[in-house]
Amino acid sequence: MTDDLRPAALAALRRLVGRDDAVFHDGQYEAIEALVGGRRRALVVQRTGWGKSAVYFVATRLLRDQGAGPTILVSPLLALMRDQIAAAERAGVRAVAINSTNAHEWGEVLTRLEADEVDVLLVSPERLNNPTFRDEQLPALVRRIGMLVVDEAHCISDWGHDFRPDYRRLRDLIAQMPPSVPVLATTATANSRVVADVVHQLGAEGVTTIRGPLARASLRLGVLRLPDATARLAWLLSHLDDLPGSGIIYTLTVAAAVDTARLLREHGHAVRAYTGQSDADEREESEALLKRNEVKALVATSALGMGFDKPDLGFVLHLGAPSSPVAYYQQVGRAGRATESADVVLLPGPEDKDIWHYFATASMPDRDRAERVLAALGASQGPLSTAALEAIVDIRRTPLELLLKVLDVDGAVRREKGGWVATGAPWTYDAERYGRIAAERRAEQDDMLAYESTTGCRMEFLQRRLDDDTAVPCGRCDNCAGPWLSAELSQDVAQSAASALDRVGVPIEVRRQWPSGLDRLGIPLKGRIPAEEQAAEGRALARLTDLGWGGALRELFRAGAPDQEVPTRMFDACVRVLAEWGWDERPVAVVAVPSRTHPRLVGSLARGLAQTGRLAYLGELALDPAAPAGRPGGNSAFRVADLHGRLDTTGLQVPAGPVLLVDDLADSRWTLTLASRELRRAGATAVLPFTLALRS
Repeated sequence: MTDDLRPAALAALRRLVGRDDAVFHDGQYEAIEALVGGRRRALVVQRTGWGKSAVYFVATRLLRDQGAGPTILVSPLLALMRDQIAAAERAGVRAVAINSTNAHEWGEVLTRLEADEVDVLLVSPERLNNPTFRDEQLPALVRRIGMLVVDEAHCISDWGHDFRPDYRRLRDLIAQMPPSVPVLATTATANSRVVADVVHQLGAEGVTTIRGPLARASLRLGVLRLPDATARLAWLLSHLDDLPGSGIIYTLTVAAAVDTARLLREHGHAVRAYTGQSDADEREESEALLKRNEVKALVATSALGMGFDKPDLGFVLHLGAPSSPVAYYQQVGRAGRATESADVVLLPGPEDKDIWHYFATASMPDRDRAERVLAALGASQGPLSTAALEAIVDIRRTPLELLLKVLDVDGAVRREKGGWVATGAPWTYDAERYGRIAAERRAEQDDMLAYESTTGCRMEFLQRRLDDDTAVPCGRCDNCAGPWLSAELSQDVAQSAASALDRVGVPIEVRRQWPSGLDRLGIPLKGRIPAEEQAAEGRALARLTDLGWGGALRELFRAGAPDQEVPTRMFDACVRVLAEWGWDERPVAVVAVPSRTHPRLVGSLARGLAQTGRLAYLGELALDPAAPAGRPGGNSAFRVADLHGRLDTTGLQVPAGPVLLVDDLADSRWTLTLASRELRRAGATAVLPFTLALRS
C-alpha cells in the first residue's frame, strides 16, 4: 500500500468535517486507497457513526480530481439522501438526487450531468428500473461512471434484515461495469453470512473487506417489561422527560406512532409523528425540528431509520421490539454518536410477535399469484399498466407492485413505457430460497426474544448476533451495571394512559369512485359513484393495529377464533362510538350485512344497537347463496365483481330516512359501498356504515 494519496485525502477529510485536526479512523484511509489507488471493490462494515460517508465523499473528490466520471450513490431513504447531500457540500462535492419528491428538478439534474457539473448522483434502488432512466440515461452514466457506491448494502443480500427486491437489481448493474471502476458497499449491520453474500454480489476477485468492532461505548441498553400497553404508555408519559436530550420513539405500526404522538402532545410533550404515510415536506420539517432540538422526540416507524444523521441524539426508545437483533442494532445506532452517553430503552409487548408475522408474510412472493401475473402478461398483446394488471389478477396494488419487482429482478417480466411485459424467459418459483429466508426470519425473531430475556450483557449479545468476535461485556447496560429505569407509575398518569387507550371511534372513509377495469370483468360500472348512491362517512370501533382496542379486536378476528356474540365491554364501547358520532340526522333503522364467518357476532351487534338506540331492526340484506365467499386482500375490481348484483333489500322495509349499516370488519370497504348503494336505491336518505374493526 502506498501513502501517495494520504495528503490529498486528509485535506478532503478535514474540509468535510470542518476541522483542521481531523484524522482518519482505523480503516477509513485503507478503504479510500483501495478505491482510488487500486480501483478495487470494497465492502465496509462499520458501526453507525464510524464515518462510512467520509470514505465515499473523500474517494469521490480524489477520483474526480484525477478526471474520473461522477459517482452513482444508491441510497435507500429520502432522509438519508438529504443528509448525504448536505455532507457532500461540506466536502466540496457537488451532489444531486433523483427521487420521487423532486421530479420537477430532473431535467436540470440531467443537464448538469451532461455538462459534467455533478460529482455524485444519488438515486434510489427503485429508480434504477424506471424505464426512461434505465434505458435512456443509465447506459450513458455507466459508460462514464467514476465509482458506484451501494449504501446500506445488507439489502443486496437475501440474508439482510430488509427484504428489498430492488436492491437485488444492483447485481446486474455491477456486472455491466468495467472491472476497473471501483465499487464500494457500506453497511453497519451485517453478520458473516451477509458479508459473504455481499462480497459475492460485488462480482470480482479480491474484494477488500474492512470490518470493525460494533461496540458502542456511549450506549446504555436496557429492557423494561411492563404488563400491557396501558402500562407502557403510562411509563412513557411519566418518564419521557427523564431521558437525556432529544430522541426517537420507535413503534411497529403507523397507527401506534400516530396515537402515541397524539397522547404525548395532549400531555404537554413536544413530539411529532413520523411515518411512511407522512408527506415528504412534513417528514423533512420533522427531521429538522429534531436536529435543532425543538422537539423532545419523533414518534416514528422504521421510515425514520437508515442513515438519519443527528450525532447528539440522546435516546432511542422502542414501544414494541423490532423483529431481529440486527434491525434493532440498526435503529439504536442512531443514538450517542457524538455524546458520551445515550439511553436505549426497549419496552416489548405481547403483540410484537403477531406484528412480526404479518410483516414477514406480507413481503414474500406467492407462487399462485406469481403464476397468475405471468399468465396475464403472457396473454396480453402489449404492455399492461399496474392498474390494468390489478383488474385481471385480483391482487391488491401494494403486494402486486412488490411481486412485479421480484419477477423483474428474476428476469421474468420487464417494465417498459406503458406498463409491464413478460420477457418469455423461463421462471420457476424458488421455494427453497424463500423457505430459507422464512426460516432465517423465524430464527431472528427467536433471537430478539432471547435479547429481551438475557441476563448477560446486552451489547455483547447484539455484537455476537452480528458475528463480531471482539464482543466483551459493556459494563453499562442494565444487566452489567444494574437497572437504572424505574418502573414506577403514578396513578393519575396510568389513568390518563388507560383513558387514551380506551378512546373509540375511527372514521371509515367512503368510496366515491368505482375501480378501473370493471368492464374487463363484465360489470357495467365506471367513474364516480352517483351522490345519491353513496354511503355517508362511517365509523369503526378501532383499527386492528390500534394500541387500545386493537388487541381485543385482533383476538376476536384471529384465525380459528369461534364466532360469538359481541362481548359486553366491546358492545358498550360501540354504543359510545354512536353517542359521540355527531351525525346530521339520527338513524331510524338498523340493517346488518350478511356474514359467512361471523353471523352471530354481526347479528348480535346489529340487534343490540337497534335495541339500545330504540331503532327499528330491519334484519340482514339478502345475499345470493351462489355468491362467492369474497376474497379479503383481493383487489378492488374483483371485490366489486364478487358482490355486484348479489346483495339486495328483498324482504326489508327500508324507510325514507338514515339507516345504520352494521358489519364486523372494514377492509376494502367495497361490501359497505355496495350494500349502501342498494339501501339508497331502496329509499334510504343516508346510509351510515358501522363496523367493529377497520383493518388499517
